[in-house]
Amino acid sequence: MQKDRKLSPFQAKLYQIIFEADTPAGKSFDIWLMIMIVASVLTVFLESIASLRAEYSTLFFALEWVFTIFFTVEYVVRIYCAFRPIRYIRSFYGIIDLLSILPTYLSLLIPGSQVGAVIRVLRLLRVFRIFKLEGFLHHGNVISTALIRSRRKITLFLYVVLLIVVVIGSLMYLIESNGPAAEQFSSIPRGIYWAIVTITTVGYGDISPATTLGQLVAALVMIAGYAIIAVPTGIVSAEFITASRQTNIKRCRECLKDGHDEDSQYCKYCGNSLLDL
Repeated sequence: MQKDRKLSPFQAKLYQIIFEADTPAGKSFDIWLMIMIVASVLTVFLESIASLRAEYSTLFFALEWVFTIFFTVEYVVRIYCAFRPIRYIRSFYGIIDLLSILPTYLSLLIPGSQVGAVIRVLRLLRVFRIFKLEGFLHHGNVISTALIRSRRKITLFLYVVLLIVVVIGSLMYLIESNGPAAEQFSSIPRGIYWAIVTITTVGYGDISPATTLGQLVAALVMIAGYAIIAVPTGIVSAEFITASRQTNIKRCRECLKDGHDEDSQYCKYCGNSLLDL
């Protein structure tokens, strides 16, 4: 385990401002950071509009580099003043912070890749820490736990559904390939595409059966689609109830892991104090 390094008074002050939201300076910094993030994402959105890009391309280019340089300096400073730089770099927020500045630099080699800077919107997840909304993080953890626990059941379910749509798509190709809709059902892959769109109740309408038998099969597939959609919902719901009962709300602010005993004073994962929770 990486040990905390000793920070100079200047580094400690920077750490308090950048990583802590409990002080007025720290909260002010985080709020201004959120404003910069929203402004940068809005710039990416506006630049994607052809008419605005044609008229304000120079402005968008300048703004994007201003935001990128600001976030780059911020990322470097976070590493500079972190007690455990490697832990920060490998953390969820550290990875997101890095990914948020890479697209603009990549655009020098791959034109248009700066659109990837929209990933900066994920940095707004810090709003839960800034405004003391740890309860929301707890509920988010319950949801993620339920999804992880149900992944095998969902994977098996999707595998079965895949087999079903292959069979249905092939059947519809066989039924419709010699009928009025032969041009639409021109191949088995096209039939599988129709089956997926129909069984998920999306119904684009770009492909539709024309024969009586094909329409009968389509009606059965549509009805079955409602039952199929209900299956993963039930699986996740059951795991969600279980996770809600088992997950302890006592959460470490340093590593964001929970499950600690009620009388715990220190995090069993990173050793951070839990007394202020």
